[in-house]
Amino acid sequence: MRAAVLGFLVVIGLGIVAVGAGLERSESAPQRALWAQVQSTLANAEMIAVSANVGDKYQQLTLIDPKQRVISVYHIEFATGAIALESVRNFQYDQQLMHYNGKDPLPEHIKSLLSSR
Repeated sequence: MRAAVLGFLVVIGLGIVAVGAGLERSESAPQRALWAQVQSTLANAEMIAVSANVGDKYQQLTLIDPKQRVISVYHIEFATGAIALESVRNFQYDQQLMHYNGKDPLPEHIKSLLSSR
């Protein structure tokens, strides 16, 4: 399977890395087991849901379907409970790009530097 899902990295990558780093540094066997379970669950998930409060107006719910390679973002208003679909994107083809809005050094430049060794 390809590298980690782009949407997954964008949405929850930093959070997972932060949690994982803390758990992996710990000497506690139960915490290491919990981290292994979290990683396994994410790798085999049918649907990944991430929730975050955005300001004091709404909660943002991000759903990622790794199998269909689709990310959906919803806003839920605190005051009314109204749910609005903000964005949906199929990122299957995004992941096939070598780069987009990248900055130097671009992947092909790094590849050429490495192959000239």
